Amino acid sequence: MQTPRISASSYSNTAPLVWSFLYGKNHGKVEVILDTAPARSAELLAQDRVDAALVPVIAYQMLDDVRLIPDVCVGARERVRSVCLVTKGGNLEDVKSVSLDISSRTSVALTKIIFREFLGFEPEWRDSQPDIDSMLSNSDAALLIGDPALRLSGSATLQNSDSAIRYFDLAEIWRKYTGFGFVFAMWMTRRPVMEIDFAAARDEGLAHIDSIIANYEGEIRLGADEMRTYLSQNISYAIDDSMRHGLELYFELAAKHRLVDRAKEMRFLGEPHRT
Repeated sequence: MQTPRISASSYSNTAPLVWSFLYGKNHGKVEVILDTAPARSAELLAQDRVDAALVPVIAYQMLDDVRLIPDVCVGARERVRSVCLVTKGGNLEDVKSVSLDISSRTSVALTKIIFREFLGFEPEWRDSQPDIDSMLSNSDAALLIGDPALRLSGSATLQNSDSAIRYFDLAEIWRKYTGFGFVFAMWMTRRPVMEIDFAAARDEGLAHIDSIIANYEGEIRLGADEMRTYLSQNISYAIDDSMRHGLELYFELAAKHRLVDRAKEMRFLGEPHRT
């Protein structure tokens, strides 16, 4: 029997979801492909090169014959810290151009929804690599995701060269305007049946937060207590009603603003096919 293959990003916020496969009870039972860019997992799933992938949720609307694996996610009820807009000290209302970290389409689409739907205007978009100095040298604001964003999240006012910069948490903005939590990524599969228990793997990972913190301590440059708060309080690995409603609204707004062709209904693995 062929070993199942799964894919996920190597950001610290995915670590509790993949720890079991790398070090725990599922070690050796599953082949794991890690990449710094979440969009890479979506590509592997689209090419049918993996059995399941932890994918930015916008990909669900772009891939055919994909089902969401229920209950497990990377999301935030209030503040995420690792998905942010950064400006050169100004308000978002004054932004005329935005450099976009294109490694997650979900965050790019969320940024466009925030400006179009909530702020009521459209800045110029510029694709960019996730380097804050070059991004802000070319644009009024920058979208950062994952660990590069997390490194900036310690303070609302930071220093970039000689100028103060401001940090805006995208989950906080979303909650301010919608009242809902937000789901950034979920496991997805094209298989009709999945033997892997992703919820149990998540629970095992969350039980080993201290080991995960030790693994990332040198890379993230956050204190252990701050990292623990991030992984156990800022990030939510299970979907509550607020987050599910937020995901439905996100898909609706993405379709409204033509970021996806249409908002197809969410289908979860294990649910009967609906005609």
